[in-house]
Amino acid sequence: MLNGLKIIDFTNYLPGPYATLRLAELGAEIIKVEPPEGDPARHTGLSKQGNGLVFLANNRQKKSIILNLKEKEGYDNALKLIANADVVLESFRPGVMEKLGLGYEAVQKVKPDIVYCSISGYGQKGLLSKLGNHDLNYMALSGVLAQFKEKEGKPVHPSITVADYLGGFAANERILAGLVSRALTGKGSYHSISITDQLVSLLGNHVMVEKETGAGNGINVLNGSIVSYALYETSDGRFMSIGALEPKFWTNFCRAQGREEWIQGHFSTTDESNPVFQELTALFKSITFYEWIAFSQKVDCCLAPVLEIGELNNNPYFREKELIFPSSWGDYQVKMHSDLEQESIAPPPQKNEHKDEILNNILI
Repeated sequence: MLNGLKIIDFTNYLPGPYATLRLAELGAEIIKVEPPEGDPARHTGLSKQGNGLVFLANNRQKKSIILNLKEKEGYDNALKLIANADVVLESFRPGVMEKLGLGYEAVQKVKPDIVYCSISGYGQKGLLSKLGNHDLNYMALSGVLAQFKEKEGKPVHPSITVADYLGGFAANERILAGLVSRALTGKGSYHSISITDQLVSLLGNHVMVEKETGAGNGINVLNGSIVSYALYETSDGRFMSIGALEPKFWTNFCRAQGREEWIQGHFSTTDESNPVFQELTALFKSITFYEWIAFSQKVDCCLAPVLEIGELNNNPYFREKELIFPSSWGDYQVKMHSDLEQESIAPPPQKNEHKDEILNNILI
């Protein structure tokens, strides 16, 4: 799909590498430019063999070259790489690429039609742009973290870096838009992705609701406030999700349980004073997790289990799609595009593994 497209990836850690992994799986050639010490993700979340799991999970199908951008040779080779590329992606602090002589204006002189994308926490300019930041900060500042609270009102610390991944998606959206624009106009373009701003873009409904009603937790039928769209505990301490917003799904559920009297309580509240909620809670707690899973596959009622990560491999849905697969190099990887097949998959590169191949190509 993207065969023949060359992307020079100056990013480290997660948002940028996740973005280019998705593009690599679509066929793009990704040249990963690493500093002399390598991508720090090579040492993040260490495996038993001492390899960085974050790096291994997000860098297959890429080529690695070490370039010291502060030295003339590294700088010159970086410019040569860019001159033969279609896209540049970087995630340094704002202003760093300009200081290195590799900012968009400098790059345009050697590659006028380059599509150049910068990923940062707070954008390239403005009040917070120069400050250090990470995923938890973006989640907190954007208002998104406040949407995940315990009953007592305490925000829940997420165990997945949602903001970083969303930043990768947003970068790819703009990169692909830039490539379409270039095909139409012949001109390159510059794109600044603020991860925090991307998170705020998720909150259109929430902002509207808050301005109209004063409520800060979004649309009430989607935030756990009604019995037909909520989480329930099972008899063995696990949880099921029900999302039966449409009357037909709620009716299917109630009738399958022989409780037609619950149908009229479709949008009643998850309040202890509500008899329907009390009875539903008791029903879910009377049946095991796996019995509920069996029920969910027989009755069309928008019911799904809350699975743990270790259960995904053996779940029939994921097994059928082979979304999680054992790699030829000995670990487990996750597909970025479930509907696409790849003939061959290269392992995450060793540091500087492709130096000779890459330099020989730009010297031709």
